[in-house]
Parts: sequence; C-alpha cells; structure tokens
Amino acid sequence: MNEINEDDKKGFKMYGNVAHNIYAQNNIGIESPAKLVEMLYEGVLRFNAQAKKALKDGDIAKRVYWTNRSVAIITELISILDLKQGRVAQYLEGLYNYEIQLLSSANVEKSVAKYDEVSNVFKCLLEAWRETTNVAQ
Repeated sequence: MNEINEDDKKGFKMYGNVAHNIYAQNNIGIESPAKLVEMLYEGVLRFNAQAKKALKDGDIAKRVYWTNRSVAIITELISILDLKQGRVAQYLEGLYNYEIQLLSSANVEKSVAKYDEVSNVFKCLLEAWRETTNVAQ
C-alpha cells in the first residue's frame, strides 16, 4: 500500500468527523469519528458474508436483504465524504460507487466471486483506515 501523506491524513480525519457528526445527531453513542467509519467498513464485510451465505443456501429474500444492507452502508459512506478535502475523498467516491455496482451485479448474477471482490476491497479499506487513524491520533 502507498505511504499516506499529510493531505491524505487530513482528508481521512475530516471524513471521520463528518461521519461522527451525522450519527451524533441521531443520538447514537460512538466513541470517535474514526471508530464509526471502522464500524461501517466492518458492517459491509459482515453483511456481504451474510449475503454470500444466503446465496449458497438459495435464500433469495435474505440475499437481497443483506446485499441491500451493504449498499445502504456504502451509500452512507458516500454521503459523508467531503469532496473538498481532495483526492482521497474523490477516489473513495468513485470506488464506493463501483462497489455498489459490483454488489448489484453479484446479486443479479448470483456471483460469489463478486461478493468476494467487494469484501476484499473493504478488507483493504478497513486495514488502511485503521493504519491511518492510529497514526493520526
């Protein structure tokens, strides 16, 4: 993974603060903005695993439900991006939109490989997020 520069760290920090503010308005107690984003990434991973299980079990309703939950989280991640923060936010917006398309395709095509691809991307994002927020704190 590429080294994270100071502008990237500022962008990640702003991103976390915006996420925290949104959830604070909804009276959800989260210890920090960084933790909230981490939880959102973990949620995508958890819901993708459930969707994949439902696919293997042949449970269409559950597959659609869990896929939609993942898409909802990614949509929330897009909505809290501050695109004025620069290239990291702009990159994430494109990446998140692509992951939504991939999930939709995975659901329609019943593709375990596409669910796995989305999960692999979010595992990498989660790892990068944890590294960045540990350095920034």
